[in-house]
Amino acid sequence: MTRRAMGQTVMVLIIAAMIIVPFFLPSEQWLNLVSLILIWALFAIGFDLVFGVTGMLSFGHAALFGTGGYTLTVLMLSYQIGFLPGLIAAALTGALLAFGLGLFALRVSGLFFALLTLALAQMMYILASNKLRALTGGLDGIPGVPRPDLFGIDFYENRNYYGFIVVVFLIGLAIMALLRASPFGRALRAIQANDTRAAQLGYNVHALRQSAFVVSGAYAGVAGALLASLMFYISPQMLHWSTSGDVLIMTVLGGKGTLLGPILGVAVFELLKEELSRATQYWYGILGLIFIFATIFLRNGIAGLFHGQDDRDDGGSS
Repeated sequence: MTRRAMGQTVMVLIIAAMIIVPFFLPSEQWLNLVSLILIWALFAIGFDLVFGVTGMLSFGHAALFGTGGYTLTVLMLSYQIGFLPGLIAAALTGALLAFGLGLFALRVSGLFFALLTLALAQMMYILASNKLRALTGGLDGIPGVPRPDLFGIDFYENRNYYGFIVVVFLIGLAIMALLRASPFGRALRAIQANDTRAAQLGYNVHALRQSAFVVSGAYAGVAGALLASLMFYISPQMLHWSTSGDVLIMTVLGGKGTLLGPILGVAVFELLKEELSRATQYWYGILGLIFIFATIFLRNGIAGLFHGQDDRDDGGSS
């Protein structure tokens, strides 16, 4: 077995254990933590389609994440829409908002793209905090976000809702693996490598980037909806630029451009956050130092421990 194949096997086993083990643990705290990890991991693999695969640094994903949560919340509480239609609506809203943001942001590239997505996301945060207070609850947020009511199962029991999150996560992971291994995914990697040459080969670079942004928006919308339901609460903080910063750190820490790397990055980030926040009020600063050292000494993230830069994601399975 090659080093790369061994690395893939190890990472898959780690993730499988992370999913299966909580079903057999009595601790509600651990169950909630792993639920949080899986939701953020869904967000991260969608974000990495734009960042790691296509090569666009976006600080606007918080807007997509939060909008998905608000979509589910408002539809269920104000219009008595069911959870599954609300979840689908959250995905569609995230995708539509990503399309709208892309119409403006994709006119530029590089640092200008990152700054424009940041500005657009902060506009959404300000709207949710002030101008749309009647709809969003303002800075107070909206409590009592419902959970699913399906098949007679009590999803207010945390173990059952964790199982629901696992199912959604695995579906999202499988779809993303297929996308990245498809001609679409290979075209996105070609754009990242050299967008000028990709255009000369006949690829519609703008349309492909827009499509990647839309797919990523759908993932962010679903993740935001699941998080709001997990916490029974949503506030404009989900729309804040720091949310985009967190998912960026998670993705880089795990290994951008890989499928499983961002998942491991989320797990490490959340576990460190949990332990450090218990030990000191300055946990975010310590976490920042850890991230700095990780970027210096783990240039390809945690996934880089198992395979080299040249081996990344050549079939969507790494």
